[in-house]
Amino acid sequence: MTNLVSPELTFHDGNTIPQLGYGVWQVEDKVTTDVVQQALAAGYRHIDTARIYGNEEGVGRAIAAAEVPRENMFITTKVWNADQGFEETLAAFDASMERLGLQYLDLYLIHWLQPKQGKYVDTWKALVELQKSGRVKSIGVCNFTAEALAELGEATGVLPVINQVETHPYFPQTALREFEASKGILHESWSPLGQGKELLEDPALIAIAEKHNASVAQVVIAWHLALGNVVIPKSVTSSRIVENFASLEVTLDDSDVAAINALDKGPEGRIAADPAVSDFS
Repeated sequence: MTNLVSPELTFHDGNTIPQLGYGVWQVEDKVTTDVVQQALAAGYRHIDTARIYGNEEGVGRAIAAAEVPRENMFITTKVWNADQGFEETLAAFDASMERLGLQYLDLYLIHWLQPKQGKYVDTWKALVELQKSGRVKSIGVCNFTAEALAELGEATGVLPVINQVETHPYFPQTALREFEASKGILHESWSPLGQGKELLEDPALIAIAEKHNASVAQVVIAWHLALGNVVIPKSVTSSRIVENFASLEVTLDDSDVAAINALDKGPEGRIAADPAVSDFS
């Protein structure tokens, strides 16, 4: 058990979120219970899952078996694209809560904008209703553009507390982060280490890692933290689960952050789909 504790960031609704969390994307349900238990033992209190990941039940089993009190955990799940719409979202939420075995949720997110589907405003209205009922403490989105974030606020008077999007040194989302900050919306990074080995073998990052006697992954996570991003690295390897959390001990200086910011590849740095045009179920 570690003595490290993640910093907490405050949402515009007054609730807080641990800045460093543990993600379970692409983790099989049968493996999820064990790795989430390992993450909790390592010090993580923020666990991020989603209906489409197929492992909410595994997360639920880990929560039920945990020595950590439920009120000390922060649990996130998401409504999938095929479940968008007002009534559909309410039903999807009930199903997720049953799989998780929870009485309340800390954060519920719309997983993708899906602009062609055109249901995201109605879906957001369902999240607003869930928050009013007290079943969800905070509500937000994933993979939304600045324009769509503003539209939600205009349509309902309620802005998301957070936007979870692909963010890493090759694609730092600078303009989007600046817009979010102007609206009091927190930025959350998925795929924070990129994908594959390219980022982890970048000479500039290796040099900074050597300077701090840290791994490249720890340096990249520390960069996200320095920018004020919420970050949810994922690993099923016990040593890396611990190593990633120990990124909290890495303090980058301004020159380090500037050097990592300079790795921005612009639109070519994007790995996954562009939320402005993506359309899949």
